Amino acid sequence: VSRLRSDPSTPGAFALWVVADNLRKGAATNAVQIAEQLL
Repeated sequence: VSRLRSDPSTPGAFALWVVADNLRKGAATNAVQIAEQLL
């Protein structure tokens, strides 16, 4: 998470910049799906 700022268009709101690694998330999801099938 980076650039946490208040959102001037909405009182009490915040804007975030979030980055994720799709390869790692995909590998983790695949591992969970394989484990579910084995159980």
